[in-house]
Amino acid sequence: MAQLSGPTKSTDSTTTPPWTPSSWTSKPIKQDAIYEDRKSVEKSLSKLERLPPIVTPTEIEKLKASLRDVALGKAFLLQGGDCAELFDYCEENAIESKIKLLLQMSLVLIWGSNKPVVRIARMAGQYAKPRSSPTELVDGVETPSFRGDILNGFEVGERALDPARLVR
Repeated sequence: MAQLSGPTKSTDSTTTPPWTPSSWTSKPIKQDAIYEDRKSVEKSLSKLERLPPIVTPTEIEKLKASLRDVALGKAFLLQGGDCAELFDYCEENAIESKIKLLLQMSLVLIWGSNKPVVRIARMAGQYAKPRSSPTELVDGVETPSFRGDILNGFEVGERALDPARLVR
């Protein structure tokens, strides 16, 4: 995969290495997902590595330029969407309704602020949720916490982490 940018300056004036698809693995892990079957995890990761990117480098650069305008006060940022979603929410009508709402809100902001609006939608992809505890009480029984559709199921019998959900 092509590198998107060169080294960057962090806030403490040190140079950080460039982003790569695996650079996240060097970051500290606060809430690790521990899968029982490592072979299934590798199978799912192998499938994911063969998929095309969701966004192109050109789209990323365009967003960075738009966010630069927001930071300089030349544009307004509107972000909307769900905090955490279920796979069932990834459905045409639901997504279309949210996009229409964001567009309507941005028209009001454009009219009121007389500035361009950068729209960012968090939808169809936020399938995990951090939890304060790895377990919770459900009907008086301690069970693994529901961590989002990408990791496990909401029903108590579906709480084991399932790497096939990463691909789904």
